[in-house]
Amino acid sequence: MTTATTTRELSFGQGYRPTWVDRFGVWLSAVQIRRQVPSFEGLRVGDFGCGYHAAFARTVQPRCRSLVLVDVALSEEVKALPRVTAIEAGLPRAIESIGDGALDVVLCTSVLEHLWEPLECLTAIHRVLDRGGIALINVPSWRGKKFLELSAFRLGLSPAREMDDHKTYYDVKDLWPLLIRAGFQPSGIKCFPHKFGLNTFAACRRPK
Repeated sequence: MTTATTTRELSFGQGYRPTWVDRFGVWLSAVQIRRQVPSFEGLRVGDFGCGYHAAFARTVQPRCRSLVLVDVALSEEVKALPRVTAIEAGLPRAIESIGDGALDVVLCTSVLEHLWEPLECLTAIHRVLDRGGIALINVPSWRGKKFLELSAFRLGLSPAREMDDHKTYYDVKDLWPLLIRAGFQPSGIKCFPHKFGLNTFAACRRPK
């Protein structure tokens, strides 16, 4: 099988300062992540598509046992953080070097919509999760498409290049079957609208 990777050359936040709309979206995702994982103390964490500055990952890095950061480009400051493994490559190819069951938590926030083969990425995420581990996935919904394109193309409140890189959008009925095909079991999946219905969020736990 030929593995398709992202064609992106720049990471989120590379070469520009995210707008207040972007920062608000990141904050809302962080709130939901912390609801699902109240403490990152001693956990092996992977943030796939973390962004150039790894904004959220840096808030939990001091408490993690280890932190794998993946994006097409990462800042030198991020790469110098202690207990951090930095992988600068496209998804899902970037995950190939991570061992089976190597992580307790995987974050994949606003990433799948940029990939031609999202199922390959989700399958790789399932592989690297340890027993009892959890994957947290956030994607824009079809309702969110209208708001994102208005913000980017009409109002200039979001980077247009990010929206131009979107391949698709996901409601619950779109994301849930992909999670099953990737190997997650229905009993371990919570999938629901998020961010006022503009996003879809999934918390997927592997059985112990």
